[in-house]
Amino acid sequence: MVKKIEKGGELLWLLGVIFVALGVAICSKADLGVSMIAAPAFIVNEYVSEFFPQSTVGMMEYLIQGLMLVLLCILVRKFTWKYLMSFAVAVIYGYTLDLFLLILNRVSAGSLLSQWILLLIGDAVTAFGVACFFRTYLPLQVYELFVAELSSCKKLDIIRTKRWFDITLLLVSVALALVLFGDVRNISLTNSFHSLGPGTIVTTIINSILIRYSGKFIDRFFGSGHAFPSLYEALKR
Repeated sequence: MVKKIEKGGELLWLLGVIFVALGVAICSKADLGVSMIAAPAFIVNEYVSEFFPQSTVGMMEYLIQGLMLVLLCILVRKFTWKYLMSFAVAVIYGYTLDLFLLILNRVSAGSLLSQWILLLIGDAVTAFGVACFFRTYLPLQVYELFVAELSSCKKLDIIRTKRWFDITLLLVSVALALVLFGDVRNISLTNSFHSLGPGTIVTTIINSILIRYSGKFIDRFFGSGHAFPSLYEALKR
């Protein structure tokens, strides 16, 4: 039996950043549509980059997460300094995503089967990263913070809250693509429509399931302890 890493809270946070960014980058290479979470940043960046070439997906990520942080404060009617730390995590994630997109720049799928394989791999990697985030005391990305804080304040099941959050972002992404581009004639079942596609729908359906099972896998190898007690106490106040 494999011995658990009892003090893995900080490591899980690092794995969360890396795996979520890597998973999103892999999904984008499938060209079947990225996840509903990542889609707004890809869509807005595609539009903004026509006027501001220096724009990146990672940059749009932390700007959008900043707006979501404002919305969270309105919904839960509170603000703490920890929320600002989540925005800092969003910035770190944005740069990490841009790095993986650069590394995978030349990767492409040669067939429809390869596209779906890439997408499912990306979905699994992303779900693993999200499950890691849910098991650390360190600041979450705003996406995960939004789900965790809203479910806690409103006494909601976190997995169900995550599912409705995903569906809402899917609808927002579709609206953005139609409003900003409107070229509906380019919609295809074998390629993405401004980072949306059949893969986006599949991801929306299976995302919460993958997160649940990823969490069970993580719990087999990681305990709930932490390596830096003083930091833990400071963040839990």
